[in-house]
Amino acid sequence: MDFGDILDDWDRRTAKSAGKKAVKAAERVEKEREESVRAAEQAPTPAAPRVDTLTAWLRVNPVRDKDAYDSGERQTGAEYAENRRRLREKAPDASIDLHGLTREEALTRLSAFFADARRHQLEKVRIVHGKGNHSEGEAVLKRAVREFIERCPYAGECGVCDNRSGGSGAMWVIIKYR
Repeated sequence: MDFGDILDDWDRRTAKSAGKKAVKAAERVEKEREESVRAAEQAPTPAAPRVDTLTAWLRVNPVRDKDAYDSGERQTGAEYAENRRRLREKAPDASIDLHGLTREEALTRLSAFFADARRHQLEKVRIVHGKGNHSEGEAVLKRAVREFIERCPYAGECGVCDNRSGGSGAMWVIIKYR
């Protein structure tokens, strides 16, 4: 409803020539029209499936999975699955310890570490960031490492190390070469 409609409604309601009966009749007609519109809006439409907003946004703005397999050399599904299993079970080729570093120092060292890992053609690395016991509130390095891995084009699949290798204070990352 725009301002002109509001003024017209005001004039109609306060006009002396219409009389009380005409105003009440017009109000009754308006109320019945609003109820019929409301009933039509509430009626379910069986043909329209409901889609949550995130799914709708992803349909409009597709996101490329950086960990998806897209190499030029094609492997069969079984070969690819076997290679992934082998890499997950493999011990890391190299490790970096970020204990005691600030967030900026840790990110700088991580960039250099990943560049060296790619240069030496390593397949899997371990990053020890600590559990965050000495941080106030949230573990600073753990979050910084996670964000770095999510943005790094060379970081593939990752996971938390087993208890012997650092547990929740360390993670492994598979290096990508595609």
